[in-house]
Amino acid sequence: MGCKEKLSLEDVGEIPFLSASPFEIPHILKSGENTEHPVFGELFFPLNKTGNFPCIVACHGSLGWREHHLDHINNWLEAGFAVFKLHTFESRKIAEIVDNQMMVTHAMMINDAFCALKLLKTHPLIQEDNIAIAGWSLGGTVALYSAWLPIAEALAPNGERFCAHMPIYPAAHMRPEINRWSTAPISILHGSDDDYTPVHFVEKISEMIRSQRGNISLHIYPGAHHAFDSEEDVKWLPNAIRLDHRHVEIDMNGDLWAEKTPGEIISLNEPHHRLAAFQFAQNIGAHAGGNPDAREHSLQYTVDFFNQSI
Repeated sequence: MGCKEKLSLEDVGEIPFLSASPFEIPHILKSGENTEHPVFGELFFPLNKTGNFPCIVACHGSLGWREHHLDHINNWLEAGFAVFKLHTFESRKIAEIVDNQMMVTHAMMINDAFCALKLLKTHPLIQEDNIAIAGWSLGGTVALYSAWLPIAEALAPNGERFCAHMPIYPAAHMRPEINRWSTAPISILHGSDDDYTPVHFVEKISEMIRSQRGNISLHIYPGAHHAFDSEEDVKWLPNAIRLDHRHVEIDMNGDLWAEKTPGEIISLNEPHHRLAAFQFAQNIGAHAGGNPDAREHSLQYTVDFFNQSI
């Protein structure tokens, strides 16, 4: 994308590590083992600063890395944070998944994120107890559900945890019956007019988390769409697979299901289940684009959040 020159950083280059590609949450919670394969990220340090750094693991959305993501990363580096930029798509030879949400899933990205967390905790220039996670859209889903303790316990049984979570317009459609969450601070940023990952999902999940623990905040930008922090005009994405009013349950056994129609339950554990659900719902097309006020506020808000939380 030609964006890297914007970053005020020292780039230590690509760092390979082993991860896996579980298709869905049940494959994390129940299988115990997924075939390992190499992935990579890039670790950046602020220029002209020394010592050990707090770090933010950054996760992109369905279009991959975008200009506005790097605007946030640049701000975090200037504020004195190291940033580990996950390359989940490139590691799997995928460019984007806007119109095919099964090529790379949130479960795969969450697996990458926890593997990165464990790697970064061994880095001599990273403060091992001060590693946070942030993400946009699909990456925001990763930043949110990495705070759900059954996932964290499955992927990091030795107790490695993110110290803060910043989901930005995440898909928050999964409602776990086991309502156990990290006590680390969580702050969600979302637009009121988001028809891609509608705001009612984050409102509900915030209520659930707040009922179990108090350390979560939700900031909703009036009139803002998906990708409100970009500088692009709001436009219609005709092939985008959006969410509707239906949520997905993660039951006590770790299985995913939803109501296809009232009283008709369908499983969502496997690829053919997900494909059948997509074909039935036909939820295609959504808006995305910037909102100047929301963009300006969010660029500063994320810095303030991490300054207070890490």
